[in-house]
Amino acid sequence: MERFNALVIYEKDDGTFERKIEERQISDLPDNDVLIRVYYSSLNYKDALSATGNKGVTRNYPHTPGIDAAGVVVKSKTNDFKEGDEVIVIGYDLGMNTPGGFGEYISVPANWVVKKPESLTLKQAMIYGTAGFTAAMSVDKLQKFGLKDGGKVLVTGATGGVGSIAIAILAKEGYQVIAATGKIDQTEFLKSLGASEIVNRNDIIDEKKALLRETWDGVVDTVGGSILASAIKALKYGCSATTCGLAQSPKLDITVFPFILRGVNLLGIDSVECDIEFKKYIWNKIANDWNIDFHDDFYEEVSLEQLNEKIDLILQGKIKGRVVLKHSAP
Repeated sequence: MERFNALVIYEKDDGTFERKIEERQISDLPDNDVLIRVYYSSLNYKDALSATGNKGVTRNYPHTPGIDAAGVVVKSKTNDFKEGDEVIVIGYDLGMNTPGGFGEYISVPANWVVKKPESLTLKQAMIYGTAGFTAAMSVDKLQKFGLKDGGKVLVTGATGGVGSIAIAILAKEGYQVIAATGKIDQTEFLKSLGASEIVNRNDIIDEKKALLRETWDGVVDTVGGSILASAIKALKYGCSATTCGLAQSPKLDITVFPFILRGVNLLGIDSVECDIEFKKYIWNKIANDWNIDFHDDFYEEVSLEQLNEKIDLILQGKIKGRVVLKHSAP
């Protein structure tokens, strides 16, 4: 147990970055409350940013990314967890400046850790990961803000991790899901998740008008920019849009008219720093009400050696669904 494998990102003297799989020691990890043997992790866009040297995500290198981890407690300094407990860790500083799930072990504070619900496997937890957790948060918040039964909900960035899982959850809840994407060739994939209609993302963008025809009972937006602005302008009276991403742009060029003339709501979604009790609540929703049997085409399971290629592909927008990292057996 003293040594383990991890993907480590190094900053070179010329300012470029390189990735290496190398052997690390438990003593290299921070001295935190809970030591966890990681069995599964998953690849998120933020991990790819960390793996390519984005200082807005990770300040200091060498570093091991991986904002998601699911595994088994090996050592615990707290009575809240004991050896053998199956647990999930997402968010907080994991994989950003604290060594993350792309290593076979992590050491984290106890208040970052959630006991895995019994009806969820470690692998299933990482098929969801931060992306699925964010999707579940988005649906939960729309419902709390009055999303009507059977309503028409727009999901942007539909083939990505958050978008695709949001589609599946919304469809399971009985909503009419319209998937907006630039990858129209993925129509069958999106319909298999439960989307009732697929639209080209460019067809819903209107940057000129202050208001658009009332169309959506709710919106789950994952990309920001003009797509989000146009979606807000097309919300029905009193309805809401959630926002959790900025793949298109962090800017929102919009007037106040949708808010003061239609009383719509823009709801921010943050899965990183939300309260641990709320994380337990969402994980239990995922494990029970929103536990979806995803088909094999939805995710790809990879080894640590195969992860490098996937990091490049997610940055190029060429990943659909989820990439799940399976660490080798101990």
